[in-house]
Amino acid sequence: MIQQILFVFLLAFSGLIWAEEDAEPNVDPWEGFNRAIFDFNEVMDKYVARPVAVGYQYITPKPVDDGISNFFSNLDDVLVVVNDLLQLKFLQALSDTSRFLINSTVGLFGFIDVASHIGLEKHNEDFGQTLGYWGVGTGPYIVLPFLGPSNLRDATGRTVDTFSGLSYTSLGATAEEQWGLFFLKNIDLRADIMQSEELITGEKYTFIRSFYLQRRDYLVKDGVVEDEFDDDFEDEEFFDDEDEDFESLEDEEAI
Repeated sequence: MIQQILFVFLLAFSGLIWAEEDAEPNVDPWEGFNRAIFDFNEVMDKYVARPVAVGYQYITPKPVDDGISNFFSNLDDVLVVVNDLLQLKFLQALSDTSRFLINSTVGLFGFIDVASHIGLEKHNEDFGQTLGYWGVGTGPYIVLPFLGPSNLRDATGRTVDTFSGLSYTSLGATAEEQWGLFFLKNIDLRADIMQSEELITGEKYTFIRSFYLQRRDYLVKDGVVEDEFDDDFEDEEFFDDEDEDFESLEDEEAI
């Protein structure tokens, strides 16, 4: 398993650094294939994910729904801390470690987000961002089956995060339990983003692609928004104020 991860990591470095050297890269050279996967995801969302999420939202009381979201967010903080350290963000790593310890104890295994109430900010770090922090280019835009928008760098980062043994699915002792955790998290996420769908304007594929690439660039650069962003996304406050909606839109096609 370690050898597989290292192989993917090295492949990403060799391919992505080369891609970054292109002065004006085509961010979506596989658009035809990506649109086919996008259409497939849309069908699965319409007939499977969204109906299940609607039912989940209907039968789940709001406090329980919030608690489940907080629980998975707390588990994600383990990987956040690791990637803080890989990016040499030691003070942020200390803060995120404190978040995890407080929410895991006082917050009843993360079901209550006590840390945010005492001023410990929630951060978003993953291995894809770590690769970007060290200068690895994004590579081509990719739409993944079931998982939605990504790029070559972030898909590599997602693979490393998943097989690191620190992902939330690692709580499952069996493959069935791991898949159960995966589906529960994504059903909860799909239910939470119902209201975010109204943020989408224009042609959906283009909007999600533009949004995803710009938001990932924003996260890698820790909020330093560059001039090449579209007018709708130029304002740093736009990202900060709607961060939860943006994070969920990133997985809008996820099941």
